[in-house]
Amino acid sequence: MMGLSGCQTEPTPQITGRQAFDTAPQLKDWSALDKITTDELAAGKVPGAVVCVGKGNAVLYLKAFGDRTIVPDRRPMTTDTIFDLASLTKPVSTAACIQVLMDQGRLLPEDPVFRFVSAYDTAEKRPIQIRHLLTHTSGLPAYLDAPELKTKYGNSCPDKVIEAIGQARLLNAPGEEFRYSCLGYITLGRIVEIISGQSLDAFASEHLFGPMGMIDTQYRPPAALLDRIAGTETTNGGNPAQVHDPLARLMGGVSGNAGVFGTADDLARYCSTLLAGGTFRGRTILSPAAVRRLTVAQDASRAFGFDVSSDYAWLKGKYASELAFCHSGYTGTSIVCDPKSGAFLIILTNRVHPEDRGQVRALRVRLADEVFRRFAPGEI
Repeated sequence: MMGLSGCQTEPTPQITGRQAFDTAPQLKDWSALDKITTDELAAGKVPGAVVCVGKGNAVLYLKAFGDRTIVPDRRPMTTDTIFDLASLTKPVSTAACIQVLMDQGRLLPEDPVFRFVSAYDTAEKRPIQIRHLLTHTSGLPAYLDAPELKTKYGNSCPDKVIEAIGQARLLNAPGEEFRYSCLGYITLGRIVEIISGQSLDAFASEHLFGPMGMIDTQYRPPAALLDRIAGTETTNGGNPAQVHDPLARLMGGVSGNAGVFGTADDLARYCSTLLAGGTFRGRTILSPAAVRRLTVAQDASRAFGFDVSSDYAWLKGKYASELAFCHSGYTGTSIVCDPKSGAFLIILTNRVHPEDRGQVRALRVRLADEVFRRFAPGEI
């Protein structure tokens, strides 16, 4: 199987090769996962999927189903297919980058956002703190009118997007209510750039993706990788290498809310790192405190990146423990990690291909129930 590779020496190693995943005794029959996934595909819910189950630094199951694309031609899904991860960008890149800055002592959860982003320097928005953006409790609306911004300012207008967020009226006072919002995470991405002096993609690559050997995880994948990328919505231009999310496109493809592309193998490395307390192959990527901030509920049942027990946490299913954390992406992607058992489940689908009609809820719940009911302390 494909898998987790070892880290090298200081400074911040950039892994270019692969080593095998650690092997683990295969004490479980995972054929039920085959049936669940093939049933959902046969029902026309999604064109294809890659499903990965692991524990610790071992992958126990990794399999591809169906088709990577069906329009303009049919191409089979493979385990190394690259997916538009959509909102998985939030915990995998943006929130994790924020935690790196906190580990470096350059940022605090209680820091006011207006200190970094002048668009927030208004009477209404000055009370908004970094923690409010991370937990979707800022009072910001969920989204902006992307077509209107595109008409006014063109296909790529990141500064105008930030300006529009600054002009958006709050729907409640900061800290009062949970409302899932892409706008807060777009702002967080900009904050990473302002504090670090690097672009968000460069910072994430240097401090996260490179050290963990996530060699296929990146913003704005090059044309050379096009044949490996899962199809998205053909009505949005038909280019699967272009991020699906409209606001992320206006941000030039590098955004805090969406824009990262990656594989199941790479996400397994990320999950393994979090479940190991922030350590990957003996090297600390994130401090244990940073991992706790990312994965343990802080405000409104949300951690500083992942969901723990909000209404969005249904994708954990019935059998994951109360410690489990999760996140999903609009294109049909999701992660569930359970620190109690050390197990993780990654589901990557191309549900928006070709016309944004796919349904992935049943697949997520059925697979989560099948996987996590099998794990108990001391088991594989």
